[in-house]
Amino acid sequence: MNASHAAHTRPTDPPRQNHPNHPTRLPGEGPGAPLPGPAERVAVAFAGLDGAGTEPLTWGQWSLWEAMVRHGSWMPLGGARPLAPGTTVQDVADELRHLVTRYPSMRTRLRFDAGPEPRQEVAGAGEVFLEVHDAPDGADPAATAAAVAAHHRHAPFDLAAHWPVRMSVVRHRGTPTHLVAVICHLATDAAGARTMLREVAAKERSPLRGLQPLEQARWQRSPAGRLQDDRAHRHHERLLAAIVPRPLPAAPTPPGPRYWTAELRSRALRPAVRAVARRTGATPTTVLLALYAAALARATAVNPVVVRPMVGNRFRPGLADVVCMLSQLGLCTLDLAGATLDEAVDRTRRATLGAYKYGYYDPRRFAALLDRATRERPGLDVSCVFNDRRDEAPDAADAADDTPAPTAEQLRAARTGTAFRWAERTDRPSERLFLNVEDEPEGVLLSFTADVRLLPPDRFEPLLRDVEGLAVTAALDGTAATGVSPAAPTGVSPAAPTP
Repeated sequence: MNASHAAHTRPTDPPRQNHPNHPTRLPGEGPGAPLPGPAERVAVAFAGLDGAGTEPLTWGQWSLWEAMVRHGSWMPLGGARPLAPGTTVQDVADELRHLVTRYPSMRTRLRFDAGPEPRQEVAGAGEVFLEVHDAPDGADPAATAAAVAAHHRHAPFDLAAHWPVRMSVVRHRGTPTHLVAVICHLATDAAGARTMLREVAAKERSPLRGLQPLEQARWQRSPAGRLQDDRAHRHHERLLAAIVPRPLPAAPTPPGPRYWTAELRSRALRPAVRAVARRTGATPTTVLLALYAAALARATAVNPVVVRPMVGNRFRPGLADVVCMLSQLGLCTLDLAGATLDEAVDRTRRATLGAYKYGYYDPRRFAALLDRATRERPGLDVSCVFNDRRDEAPDAADAADDTPAPTAEQLRAARTGTAFRWAERTDRPSERLFLNVEDEPEGVLLSFTADVRLLPPDRFEPLLRDVEGLAVTAALDGTAATGVSPAAPTGVSPAAPTP
């Protein structure tokens, strides 16, 4: 047994629960890394906390739980970062205690012994452990921190026994140099993680605001919660009934794993998308979704594009700053045929309003609805997911930013640095088409995963470069055409994407 895993299966953990219908233990991600045992394990106790209890999973938790089980991973978040000079191990232990004390989701585990479905249990007392790893004197402590992070991400996770956060300190010649924090995705989404990081940096001690997960679960069973779900159900029912199944044409299947991931790093996307957003009044997420849908329609000759945008649900009362898993998949159809690029953005904005409004729902009920719809109409496919993980919250810098729109020369120069690479090939089940958008220091990262039985690998790079190309075109001329043709009959050969 490796050291990191041993640190998370302690005698103080509750006995592992086995359940006939639900796995209690999920694999991690990545290849891991060889790692000696920790030099120290610091016990961090918490006790006497309010808000303890047990409730069903919230809608957001259940959506993520289903995805974790389907993907076969506990979907770890986080990694390593340098520590400020002078930080001690005790400082980090105090930070860990603050995390599990302040945020109920950081001391939540699942129970599998109370019925046919898992339930969330928030602890009012317990003990977590901070590991301390020593980098060899002649080694780079950053490399040791990366190895610790890789090990934590790779190690299996027991949802009934393990606390959601795995935290370690890396020391070099006796001095703490790096913090490693890896969190189970079930504890929070990206927006919740940003809130947590912001509050920890500010040493926030004011009372928590908003509905915490146990309160959310109770609200979702209330008359108001049932009304929200009923409205969402009717909306999804109407949308699914209106979708005409248009499967992508069959393609030769390459040997090897079924799901491939490619990445495109672009310095041009951020200024181009921002220019379009300013001109149209749409959010950057809406702009990028419109461009992605247009590129996908051009690549496959399938239009309208049925897409499931990730809905953060942070605009709902009492949920803005809660550290928890709230995100769920919405549903919309985007018909961009014959549209200019600005019109495509406007159509996307109007179509996604319903996706956001009704993106808070019971995922079990939606799954039953979708199962019935796909049985009645073979070929119906709603597995195209768009997930923009960037922070779109306006800040003072955005408000004061009067930078002129980028010129054609500037965008052309930015595109010379665009880089494409293959990232992963796996047989782990995934959505059939999944675009993930991340901010990076020098640009935007598009991470695209697809089922190669659906979309051949040789179309990945042209598709992603077409998203960038459409963004640059739209930034310079919103009246340019999308190039999307009207709906074609099933079986028409897909057109080649624009390079």
